Amino acid sequence: MSINSAMLAGVSGLVANSSALAAISDNIANVNTVAYKRNQVNFANVVTAQAVKGKYSAGGVQGITRQFVSQQGLIQSSGSATDLAISGDGFFIVTDKGAGLTAADARNFTRQGSFSVDADGYLVNDAKLYLQGWPVQADGTFNVNPSDLSNLDAINVKNLGAAVTPTGNVGISANLDKAAVVSAGEATYNPATVSMAHYADDDTTGTRPDFTVEMNVVDSTGGSRKLAIAFLKTDAATPNTWHAEIYSIPASDVDNGAGGVPGRLAAGQVMFNSDGTIDLATTTLFGAAGATPSLTLADSTATGTAVAPAWADGLGLAGQTIDLDLTKITQYSSTSTVNAITNDGAGVGNIVAIEVSEEGVVSAIYDNSQIRTIAKVGIATFPNADSLAQVSGNAYRRTDDAGEMTIKEAGVGGAGKISPSSLEASTVDLSAEFTGLIQTQKAYSASSKIITTADQMLEELINIKR
Repeated sequence: MSINSAMLAGVSGLVANSSALAAISDNIANVNTVAYKRNQVNFANVVTAQAVKGKYSAGGVQGITRQFVSQQGLIQSSGSATDLAISGDGFFIVTDKGAGLTAADARNFTRQGSFSVDADGYLVNDAKLYLQGWPVQADGTFNVNPSDLSNLDAINVKNLGAAVTPTGNVGISANLDKAAVVSAGEATYNPATVSMAHYADDDTTGTRPDFTVEMNVVDSTGGSRKLAIAFLKTDAATPNTWHAEIYSIPASDVDNGAGGVPGRLAAGQVMFNSDGTIDLATTTLFGAAGATPSLTLADSTATGTAVAPAWADGLGLAGQTIDLDLTKITQYSSTSTVNAITNDGAGVGNIVAIEVSEEGVVSAIYDNSQIRTIAKVGIATFPNADSLAQVSGNAYRRTDDAGEMTIKEAGVGGAGKISPSSLEASTVDLSAEFTGLIQTQKAYSASSKIITTADQMLEELINIKR
C-alpha cells in the first residue's frame, strides 16, 4: 500500500538525517583536533519497482558517508620542534608500539603530527601512536624502499648516547714577520739534535723558535691534546724560507719510537713566494716537497719505530689523521701573529634539542655543536586517500578502494613536504556545520511529519468500518 511505503520513506528520512546529525556532531566536536578531516553524509534516493500502473510506491532516502581525507588543513606554527605537519599529499606512518616491531604489527596512517618524546625516547603523537622512519645507516644514507614497511622503525631520539668528533681538519691563519731579525739559534739549529722540539721539552736544550702557533686537537675519547707548529727564520742566504717543526705538548703524549725526537711529528722547511703567500709545492715540512699537509698518529697500543709516531701507550687512544690547511699562512713585513685557528673536532656532548628538516631528516643537536642524523621520516601516499578507513586516534588504515600504498621521501614524487614546528589545523568550518545543523533539524522534523500524516490517513481508513 502506498500509505505504508510513505511511512517507511519517512522512517528512512529519520535514519538518514540522524546519520547526518552524527557526522555534523563529530565535526563540531573535533573543530580543534589536529589534522582532523571533516565527514559529510550525502543523500541518495531509493527507487522501488512500480508494479501497478497508476500507483506509486515511495522508496525513501539513504545516507552515504563521504570523507574529505585529502582536503588540506591550514598549516599553523607551533612552539615545539617535534611538531610536524605535511604540506601536500601523504600521511605519517605510525604504529601502536615502539619497540619490538614485527611485520605482523599493524601500520596506520595519520596527519596528526603533534609528536613529542616519551619516557623511552620515542616520538609519539597525542594519540600515543609511534612515528616511523628509515634509520640512518653506517654510511649516513637511508635504505628507502617505496613498498616495504619493514624497513621502517619507530624513531627514537634518546638512545644515541654522547657524541665525540675527533679532530680531522685544522686550519691556521697566521703571519710570519719577513722583516724579523735572524736569531742566533739559527746558526746552531739541527733538527736531529738541537731542534725546536727539544727546546719545547726542555728549555735548557735545543733551539728556541722565533714564533710558535699552538693548537688544541680532540682525540678519539673527546680529550683535548695540544700540538704546536714552531718557526725559525733562516739566514739571508735562503730568503723566504723558515725552518718548521710540529710537536706535541707535552712530548710524553706521543711515542716516536727508539731514537726519535721527543714529541715531534714533522720537521722540514716552509717556503714562501715573493708576494708573501705560502709555497706548498716546495715546502718540505711533511716530507718530500709538495707533500700533503697531514699528520698521522697510530693507535696508542701499536708503538714502535715501524708505526711511529703514535699516541703514547698510557693514553689508550685510537689512531687519527689530522689534515692541516696552511694556505692562509703568510710572510709579510708585519709582526708575527696568529689570526685564527679552526678545528672540526668536538669533545663529549649531550643531546639538547631535536631538529626535523623539510625533507624529513630527524637530527639530534648536541651541546658541543655537533649534529647527528637519526632517521628520515617516510611519507605514505594513496591514489584515493578519501577511501581510507578511519581508526581511533585520528588515523586511518589501508583499504582496497584507497589503492596501492607507496612510501616516499618528503617532497619527492608527489609527496608533500614536512613543515617542522608546525601543525595542520582541522578542516571543519563551524559556520558551514551550524548551517547544516539547522537544515538537518528541519529535514528530520519534515520526515517525522510524513509518519504522522501517514498515521492519520491509516486511522481514517480504519474508521471506515465504523
